Amino acid sequence: MRRVMCDLLKRARMAVPVAFGAVACLMGCTGGPADPSAATVPVVEGLPDTVTFAHVAPIIRSHCTGCHRPGQVGPFPLTSYNDVRRKAKTVRKMVVGRWMPPWPADTAYSRFLGERTLNARQIATIAKWVDQGALVGDTSALPPLPAFLIGPATGVLQAMGPPDAVVWLPDTFHIRGDNRDRFIITKAPFELERDTFLRAVEFVPGNRRYAHHMNSAMVSYAEGAKRDVAAGAAYINADSTRSLDAFAELLLQNDDGTWPVLTPNLVNYLPGLSPPIYPPGIGGYRLPRKGAFLLNTMHYGPSMRDTTDRSRFNLWYGAVPPQRPMKELFLGTLGSSPVVPELVVPPDTVMTFRTSLRVPADISVLSINPHLHLLGKSFLAYAVSPAKDTIPLIRIPDWDFRWQYAYTFPYMLHLPRNAVIHVEVVMDNTSANPNNPYDPPRTALAPKGRHMRTTDEMLQFFVNYVDYRPGDEQISLDTRSAGPVAGAPR
Repeated sequence: MRRVMCDLLKRARMAVPVAFGAVACLMGCTGGPADPSAATVPVVEGLPDTVTFAHVAPIIRSHCTGCHRPGQVGPFPLTSYNDVRRKAKTVRKMVVGRWMPPWPADTAYSRFLGERTLNARQIATIAKWVDQGALVGDTSALPPLPAFLIGPATGVLQAMGPPDAVVWLPDTFHIRGDNRDRFIITKAPFELERDTFLRAVEFVPGNRRYAHHMNSAMVSYAEGAKRDVAAGAAYINADSTRSLDAFAELLLQNDDGTWPVLTPNLVNYLPGLSPPIYPPGIGGYRLPRKGAFLLNTMHYGPSMRDTTDRSRFNLWYGAVPPQRPMKELFLGTLGSSPVVPELVVPPDTVMTFRTSLRVPADISVLSINPHLHLLGKSFLAYAVSPAKDTIPLIRIPDWDFRWQYAYTFPYMLHLPRNAVIHVEVVMDNTSANPNNPYDPPRTALAPKGRHMRTTDEMLQFFVNYVDYRPGDEQISLDTRSAGPVAGAPR
């Protein structure tokens, strides 16, 4: 029976590519870091004789509730005692098996801010609480649930407080239930009271089940150059038009026919991806009074039923102008470095692919973002300095398409001029890969001349950085601190 259900889920991923992670785990399909049923509880001394919800709630709130609340990706809420009690056995199984919370990166290789991992004491505390009957205990001293975790989800950055502005896409987009990928080009126009500075921006899909990815830029209009920023087509089929023609249909031009300033790669979206937030003065953008977020493109995965989406952008303003603009290195598919060998994965093969890029100047790395599709098995990235020192970047031993993050380093990471960034990826196009969208397997590749579908493959690695300054290694990127920090790594 389990084999039959796993086969059904494998086929279903072709139709619903982003929403089956939790379902597959709960059904018990093999794959992932380990079989949670076979895991053992870590032995920890000094736990309370009786563990109650007062001991467990801080762990759940810090590591689980962010996703397990209405409107977010978790398949059930974990916002209250009753929520957690109802799913107590499932929670125990997932945390003891280290399936949840999801954190693909190997913490023994490199460390990042906001690591979603539980230590042995936290795991043992949850397990003992469930084993003792999930007692509620005295919760009178338990602080209220933080406001940003209450009610329908409004984005992943709500710990920063409510956004200063919300910019919606122009209209509801209708997704037909014909089991086909859809790629659209659209814009989200805005008109503010004045020019300001943008500290953070996040894209919030209205339909997380089918929103697969989104790439966006910002269009900035000079004062008096554009009268009506909302004029133009609402949605354009990206498969049937060229980009410049689509931009013309969206009426992105200034009123005199010239083109406005375009800031590329302002914010992107992938399942599980949270936009990085840096301390004031690092990164950020100047936000014009009139402009638009250009979505080129928005990809919706296949749906078996008619549904809709209306997504939005949440904006947080900055008090100071960006002092150190963020830049980007882009390795791999569609980027500045080729994939070797050419990214073609024949059926019934496990292959290794590589890409590398020389760093043109001294840089201070802020965050990195690895990206593969469903055939990914492992991901490794590191740099080698001119002095032949190896600088670890990230290792993901068990790639999971459903959880892709922008990983921010605790401190700025210096890569010297002429260092070489290396990326090594293993892809598994066999029936043994539970995420393989086809059974039997088919040839997978990075297509040319059309948009990338979920069932295609790609290898990408993004490096966000600022130009290096002496002492950058001492600057914490934790937004809870600022400036050089005593005891920072040297």
